[in-house]
Amino acid sequence: MIRHDLTLNGQTIHLRDTGDPDAPALLMLHGFPEYGGAWGGLAALLSDRYRCLFPDQRGYGRSSAPAEVEAYRIKPLVEDMAALITWLGRPVTVIGHDWGAAVAYALAIARPDLVGRLVILNGVHPGPFQAALATGGAQAAASQYMHALRAEGAEAHFSADGHRRLLRLFAENMDMSWMTSDLRETYVAEWSRPGRLTGMLNWYRASPVVVPKPGEPVAIPPLPADRFRVTMPHLLIWGRGDTALLPEATEGLESYCADLTRVEVPGADHWIVHQRTEEVAHIIGSWLAGQTAG
Repeated sequence: MIRHDLTLNGQTIHLRDTGDPDAPALLMLHGFPEYGGAWGGLAALLSDRYRCLFPDQRGYGRSSAPAEVEAYRIKPLVEDMAALITWLGRPVTVIGHDWGAAVAYALAIARPDLVGRLVILNGVHPGPFQAALATGGAQAAASQYMHALRAEGAEAHFSADGHRRLLRLFAENMDMSWMTSDLRETYVAEWSRPGRLTGMLNWYRASPVVVPKPGEPVAIPPLPADRFRVTMPHLLIWGRGDTALLPEATEGLESYCADLTRVEVPGADHWIVHQRTEEVAHIIGSWLAGQTAG
């Protein structure tokens, strides 16, 4: 594996790069509270056929972590990854999870010239997600943790006692049997880099997503399908046991997508890429091969 420290969009982006440099490229975008290295297991299973690129996004790991909340609005986050693809010199398949899925969707919508295929693992398009939240129903209840992450002083709260509360949030209602003690230490070390926890939390603070109190619906106009359309072939892989992102957060996704394939994985949850790494690699590889054949 090669590591690069690239200056892109005015930021240092730390990039892991493995596989044949001339093979079709997969850009893998992590979510909260992970970092680029979270894709290592999946990349190892796909790098015989693809060039796998998995960066620390801004605010995470060894990449830049500007202090300002405004630096984490979706536009600069997308511009970081657009610059990375431009550095590579050809369109890629983008794979996103959690917050990485939000960037992947926004990149696919804003820069379809850079994204040949889109793969999402337990992540949400902003249209169906905000619609589900607005009802004040189950997804709103499941997303109340976002208020704690946005709060002033959240850094001190979640970093206390060796990041005990952040580890607990990471694991809440999820199968964490994959999390070894060595891996836990690695995550804590990444979170402990100066300024990184603020950067990670600022993704939530900068987001315009409205999270109402449970039972208190809010009137939010639906996002127009023509402006938020995903035009390229799109694969959604869903761990059915996810308690942070619920199935209702993807209802109506078809209205935003020209070519959507859904695959549900029973017995997996939000951390599906760790729990079912081989199965996820097989699903992605088979779908991409079918796209190429088609």
